[in-house]
Amino acid sequence: MLYHLFEYLNKHFDLPGAGLFHYISFRAGLAVILSLLISMVIGRSIINWLRSMQIGETVRNLGLQGENLKAGTPTMGGIIIVAATLIPCLLLARLDNTYILLMLFCTIWMATIGFIDDYIKVFKKDKKGLKGIFKVMGQVGLGLIVGLTMLINDEVVVRVTPEFAEANGYEVKNTVF
Repeated sequence: MLYHLFEYLNKHFDLPGAGLFHYISFRAGLAVILSLLISMVIGRSIINWLRSMQIGETVRNLGLQGENLKAGTPTMGGIIIVAATLIPCLLLARLDNTYILLMLFCTIWMATIGFIDDYIKVFKKDKKGLKGIFKVMGQVGLGLIVGLTMLINDEVVVRVTPEFAEANGYEVKNTVF
């Protein structure tokens, strides 16, 4: 979002410094800093909130030494990782890029599977969580969606050397090396 905002500001108002957002290295560095801040600041708040809501790990009795130490450990901590990934990406990435959209879709898809698994463990009190077959089906489904998107979408580019493409009979478009 900010990329497009600063592109507009640079184009129409010639705002000093707005051109920095054209550089992926600047946006990547800013994303790293923002991600670190999100995980440190919001992370502590989320962990405290999960503890106060008593959303904790239940432990299966396997007879192992120290297994009860994990009891009460807040679960659903993936929220921190997902937030620290998605927020900088949504703010700083070019949202018209197919690869970025695929990454966002995959992250949300897998986070949803993880959330459902944790939800079943915590609120339904089923220690096993989401059945493995459903996890695998979700992952295979995601793989099919990503594969078909990469196969069908014209913006997805496979880069190989011109010699390799010619040797294997590939069609060569815009070879820039």
